[in-house]
Amino acid sequence: MTTPMLKFVSVAQQQPEKRTAQNRRADFDEIYEDFKPVKAAEQASRCSQCGVPFCSVHCPLGNNIPDWLMLTANGRLEEAYEVSSATNTFPEICGRICPQDRLCEGNCVIEPGFESVTIGAVERYITDTAFENGWVKPTRPLRERPESVGIVGAGPAGLAAAERLRAVGYQVHVYDRYDRVGGLLVYGIPGFKLEKDIVSRRHRLLEDSGVTFHLGQGVGDAEGEIPFAELRKKHEALLIATGVYKAREIGGPGAGLPGIERALDYLTASNRRSLGDTLPEDAKGLDAAGKNVVVLGGGDTAMDCVRTAIRQGAKSVKCLYRRDKANMPGSAREVKNAEEEGVEFVWLAAPEAFLGDDHVTGVRATRMKLGMADPTGRQSVEPLEGSSFTLDADLVITALGFDPEPLPQLWGQPDLAVSRWGTLKVRQDSFMTTLPGVFAAGDIVRGASLVVWAIRDGRDAAERIHKWIKANASADAVAEQG
Repeated sequence: MTTPMLKFVSVAQQQPEKRTAQNRRADFDEIYEDFKPVKAAEQASRCSQCGVPFCSVHCPLGNNIPDWLMLTANGRLEEAYEVSSATNTFPEICGRICPQDRLCEGNCVIEPGFESVTIGAVERYITDTAFENGWVKPTRPLRERPESVGIVGAGPAGLAAAERLRAVGYQVHVYDRYDRVGGLLVYGIPGFKLEKDIVSRRHRLLEDSGVTFHLGQGVGDAEGEIPFAELRKKHEALLIATGVYKAREIGGPGAGLPGIERALDYLTASNRRSLGDTLPEDAKGLDAAGKNVVVLGGGDTAMDCVRTAIRQGAKSVKCLYRRDKANMPGSAREVKNAEEEGVEFVWLAAPEAFLGDDHVTGVRATRMKLGMADPTGRQSVEPLEGSSFTLDADLVITALGFDPEPLPQLWGQPDLAVSRWGTLKVRQDSFMTTLPGVFAAGDIVRGASLVVWAIRDGRDAAERIHKWIKANASADAVAEQG
């Protein structure tokens, strides 16, 4: 008998149990406990099964969320996983790190008057259960194709494309300059949001599917790197999925003082330390233990930094953001977690200068006020005259966003066109760059964005690459017959 849905009127929203703030400050383990089967089914049954599922509409992947919620409510978890994985290459990752409060859950139709369905937690539960029961299998193509595709970048876009291309039989080779698969999933996102064995599990699955990884392999003309032109000769098609790693720098008096660090450098050092790696000398000081820490920025990367600093034993952790809490771009859920763990937010404040002689000792900031809204509806900010104040700081972390690296120059490819922001230009209908047979997807095209968008782009790019290779093969066959 089918379990009735629409239980939001009688069952309250409940997330999986969350470890206490005191306990989770002591380690980098994930903060949420696993859903119990009964609770997962109960929470899934809160779905209203609405005629127009805005949760799916506002999911970049267009996940069939009401369908796998209904299957979960009825205990049909293997089918729920099949539906979930049909549109999402890494549902267990999205269930952990997607800002559901801004996407699927934030657009749940029962939210006015009732709290939304716990979509992310159920998604994570479905896939974790699938792995535990051996339902997740390596991708096995129906037939092998002779053509090979090279992918530069082993982040979410590159990995999603690799899985889809392998599914139709291509010989897929992934090149990455880092020593592990995952990109920012491993080095940029802390373990308390995404434990690294979750990523390495997918790495093993892709290898078992026949994807070949070339790790520690940079692309370029430096010693030990492989020239981009050589990659083009080796493969029928190339996909550039490098992401964006160039940190936006901050200016102002004292901006060059030691102790002012980039967010990604700081997070990478922390993640490598957790992985047991030996850090280079210039990264060993990237530790917040016993320090007054000030993080500049209001996005999810800033939240990762402040929560990492708390776990490293910082003396104090403050987040300085020029707008108010309502206008913060980061996940509201992450802000709440940070507040619980002891982070102090200094809203409507912007840095003016950095103090210190041989090392940063403080941040002089000014109070801001919200002004008129711009065409997007976001309010501008204006400084309040005479409102300067100073925050003590032994470590300042700048989390101001990322820009693309200058790939045409680094790879000696002047014909590889970029936009005015430095992202790669692609044709929207094909994902192809201005170089024939060279495609691009993910942040290197759209700019710094969400992991779920990178997965979507990788899957779509793989489809276009397959279409292009087939068209070329057909044209070649016609030419031979002629």
